[in-house]
Amino acid sequence: MPTSAKYMPKYPIYVLSKGRSEYRITMKTLDLLGVPYRVAIEPQEYDAYAAHLRDDQLLVLPFSNHGKGSGPARNYVWEHSIDEGHDRHWVLDDNIHYFARFHHNRRNRVESGAFFRAIEDFVDRYENVAMAGPQYRFFAAPQSYYLPVVLNVRLMSCILIQNNIPHRWRGRYNEDVDLSIRVLKDNYSTMMFFNFLQEKAETGTIKGGNTEELYGSGTYDKSKMLAMLHPDCVKMVHRYGRDHHLLDTRHFHHIMPKLKDGIDLSAYPKIDNYGYTYVKKNDDDSVVKIESKPWGCEK
Repeated sequence: MPTSAKYMPKYPIYVLSKGRSEYRITMKTLDLLGVPYRVAIEPQEYDAYAAHLRDDQLLVLPFSNHGKGSGPARNYVWEHSIDEGHDRHWVLDDNIHYFARFHHNRRNRVESGAFFRAIEDFVDRYENVAMAGPQYRFFAAPQSYYLPVVLNVRLMSCILIQNNIPHRWRGRYNEDVDLSIRVLKDNYSTMMFFNFLQEKAETGTIKGGNTEELYGSGTYDKSKMLAMLHPDCVKMVHRYGRDHHLLDTRHFHHIMPKLKDGIDLSAYPKIDNYGYTYVKKNDDDSVVKIESKPWGCEK
């Protein structure tokens, strides 16, 4: 497992957790990767989490049991990262079982912070990428081909956020989708990585968090809220036995990432692509097979 700074994330990682001190799913995953993180918790749960985590891993929030969802905690860690002088920060849900690299169209678990660092290095080439993160493992089928990076879609559960954008979290439900839509409407770009994946527990399957506090009525209310906030690009649909939101991303296809001044993508090894290359491309550039050289982070 790489231990040098090159393979460690350069931006702070925050995990939001409530009522799940006994599980600590994402925390255990990050421990396996050997990367530092802080867990944002409400003050009444300090003792429960402190029984398992070091004090420097805990970030105690100045509020509790407000019934407003995770938005206030997300905004708090956002400002915390700015106060520490960071340009971006990671915010993660507390129920991510593992991370994976999509290599030779196989989903290989990773065991180093290079997973985060590669995304950071790629995103930092651009001046207008407001949000980025990995796709869910479920949506990367082993025998299918995907673009390694998909532009201008919603980000969820594991998100790298640009700190200086003029937005903050809002709403009780689906606040990650809402934030994604608002930055896109302001012509910022978003990036979802298919070459990097996350395996997250399904919403509502683990006690704690927002399961009882917000999702007692199922998925109807949170899907309806998104459709009401963004009727121009979101509608409600019923799929897989429950209500969902459907985001029409065609409204945002015109937005392109803008390279920062002085970035020359051909200047290898100064520009590190972590070994990734395109090995199969359709004539219309719509489908790419992802392949890379080994880079020391796989299980």
